[in-house]
Amino acid sequence: MTIKFKVIKESKKTKARLGKLYTSHGIIDTPVFMPVGTQATVKAMTPRELEDLSIQIILSNSYHLYLRPGHNLITQAGGLHKFMGWKGAILTDSGGFQIFSLGKLNKISDEGVSFNSHIDGSKHFISPEKAMEIQMALGSDIAMVFDECAPYPYGKYQVETAAQRTIQWARRCKEAHHSPNQSLFGIVQGGVFKDLRIENANKLVELNFPGYAIGGLSVGEPKSLMYEVLDYTVPCLPINKPRYLMGVGAPQSILEGVARGVDMFDCVLPTRNARNGSLFTSSGKLSITNAKYKEDFTPLDNKCKCYTCRNFTKTYLRHLYMSKEMLASILGTIHNLYFMSSLMKNIRLALSEDRLLEYKEEFLANYLD
Repeated sequence: MTIKFKVIKESKKTKARLGKLYTSHGIIDTPVFMPVGTQATVKAMTPRELEDLSIQIILSNSYHLYLRPGHNLITQAGGLHKFMGWKGAILTDSGGFQIFSLGKLNKISDEGVSFNSHIDGSKHFISPEKAMEIQMALGSDIAMVFDECAPYPYGKYQVETAAQRTIQWARRCKEAHHSPNQSLFGIVQGGVFKDLRIENANKLVELNFPGYAIGGLSVGEPKSLMYEVLDYTVPCLPINKPRYLMGVGAPQSILEGVARGVDMFDCVLPTRNARNGSLFTSSGKLSITNAKYKEDFTPLDNKCKCYTCRNFTKTYLRHLYMSKEMLASILGTIHNLYFMSSLMKNIRLALSEDRLLEYKEEFLANYLD
C-alpha cells in the first residue's frame, strides 16, 4: 500500500497537529522523529533494540546503499526491510543532500549528477530516473525526489537555479516512479529567500505528491532564520498531507518545527552525539568524558527510565568512553534515542491535551544547551 495520512487533532494556540501516517509496515504516530540508518543500520543498535525504544520509522540513504552494497544486491535479498531485519517503516533519502555535502566530488547539470565515489574514487552518474530506480529497488515505504540542496550562504541566482532544477527533477521523478507499494515525497528548496521558497512550494503542490519535505535548512543558517523560513513555507503545503523537515534533530528545533505544523523529522544528531559522548538529559546536553563525572555514581538523568539510566552510573559510562569500549556507543545511543522517543511521545500527549505551548515553554526553560 502507499501511505495514507490523517490529521487527528489541530492545536488551538499553534499550527501543530496530531496525526497518523499509515504505511504497509505499521501506523506511525505524528509528530515523529526518524533515527538515521544511513547504511541499512542505525549505528550501535539492533532492530530489536529500536523496537524496544518504540521507534516507528527510520531513514536510510539510497546514495550510500547504491555505492555499497548496491541496490541490486539488496533487491536479491528481498528488499531493504528483509536485508536489515527491520519490520517497521523506512524512508529513503534520494542522495540530494550527499550531492551538497560531498560537493568536491561531483558535477551537477540539468541531466543529473556526475560524481566520484567517496569510497574508491569510481565514477558514477545519478539522474532523477536513476534515483527512482534505486529507491524502488530498495523497497522503502517512502521515497524522496532527487533534489539539489544549495549551501548557505549562497547568492540568490545560484539558489534560484538549484530550486528550478529541483522542480524539473521532481517532475521527472514522478514520471519515472511506478512502485505501487511506495510513496514519493516532493522536496521544497529555495534557500532562505521567501519568494523562491513560496514559488517552489506552490509548483510542487501542483504536482500533487502524497507528502512534502522542506529541504535545504539546517545547513549553517541561524536557527532564527530557519524558523522564519518555516513560518512562510509550511502554510504553502497541503493540510491533509504529511510535512517533513529534513535533517533537523535538536530538541529545541523539533519543538519549534512542531509548533509551526511539521509532522516528521530526521537527523544523525542523537546517534552521532551518543558515539561522541554527548548525551541528552532533561536539563540539557551532558559531556560524559568531563573529569567531574569520574566519581559520580548517579544515573545520567534521574528522570530517565531507559535501560542505560536504570542500570549504570556516570562513573561507569565515563570509564567506557575513556576506554573506547564499544559498549559506550551502545549505551549512549540507547539513552539518546530513548530521550528522543520520549520527547515525541510527550509532544503528542501535550497536543492531545491542548497544552503544547505550556510543554514547550517548560521544556525549553529546563533544557540548557
